[in-house]
Amino acid sequence: MTALKPYTASPCIRICCLDDKDICLGCFRSLTEITQWALVDDHTRQHILHNASHRQRAYGPHGPRLDNPQ
Repeated sequence: MTALKPYTASPCIRICCLDDKDICLGCFRSLTEITQWALVDDHTRQHILHNASHRQRAYGPHGPRLDNPQ
């Protein structure tokens, strides 16, 4: 039996709101990254998650994260 390849799940939290740079304030992916997610391989998905993590940190602890109201 062949082992299944690891699969990176979407970080989408179903709170989609784009800022003026087309970055989702729910998952911090760019609009391009969101639309490409289903088409790219797992390595590219890991790269997208890395970029999103950097964007989220750039907003800081009191940033616009929509699933954690202030």
